[in-house]
Amino acid sequence: MKRTKKVKKATKKEIEEIKKLFLEHYPDSVTELNYKNLYELLISVMLSAQCTDKRVNIITPALFEKYPNIPTLANANLDDIKELIKSCSFFNNKAKNILKMAQQVVEDYDSQIPLEQKELVKLAGVGQKTANVVMIEYSGANLMAVDTHVFRVAHRLGLSDATTATKTEEDLTKKFKTNLHQLHQAMVLFGRYRCKAVKPLCDDCFLAPYCKSKDRFKV
Repeated sequence: MKRTKKVKKATKKEIEEIKKLFLEHYPDSVTELNYKNLYELLISVMLSAQCTDKRVNIITPALFEKYPNIPTLANANLDDIKELIKSCSFFNNKAKNILKMAQQVVEDYDSQIPLEQKELVKLAGVGQKTANVVMIEYSGANLMAVDTHVFRVAHRLGLSDATTATKTEEDLTKKFKTNLHQLHQAMVLFGRYRCKAVKPLCDDCFLAPYCKSKDRFKV
C-alpha cells in the first residue's frame, strides 16, 4: 500500500459523526464473497488477496465441489488446485498455501479450523488481515481489518496517517472502539463503490463534509 498524501486529522467529534454515518448507511453490510461454512469462507478470503471478490466467486464453486472440506483438500494434488484457481492472481503461491493450510489443520487441529486470531495466523497463507476478516464475517468479532479500500478511505477521511495496513488498523481500532466488524465492511463497500482510487464519486457523498482530500478530486 502506498502512503497517501498527508492530510489533516479528523477531530474526535468528526470521528463520532463518521462512525455514525457509516453505520446508518451500511447497517447490514456483509462480505460479497459467496460461502456456506467456515472452510469455504477461509479459502475465499485467502484467494481474495489482490484479487476481486467477483473473480473469487467464479473460481470457488468448482474448487469446493471437488474439495468440499479440509480433509479432501489436504489430500489434493497441488497441480490440480493450481488448475482450478489459475485465473486468480498469484495462483501458484495461493495453491501452495491453501494445500499446506489444509494439511496443517488436519495435523494440528484435528481437521477443525480454529476461530482464534492467534491460531489462524499460524496457518500457511493466513496473515492478520485474513484472520480478522474471517473472524469479522463468521463470528462478528469486534476487529478491524485493513485492505486497500479501508486504507484509502481511512486516509482520505483523516482517520489515520499511518504508512502500513497494520498501523492503520491500530488507529481505526483505537478511534472507533466498537462496532468494528460493521465498520470494516462498511468501509470496504464505501471504498469499492464510491470512494474509489480513481474518479471517486464525490458528488452527493454522505461523508463529503468530513473528507480531507476532496479538493484533489475537483475538475
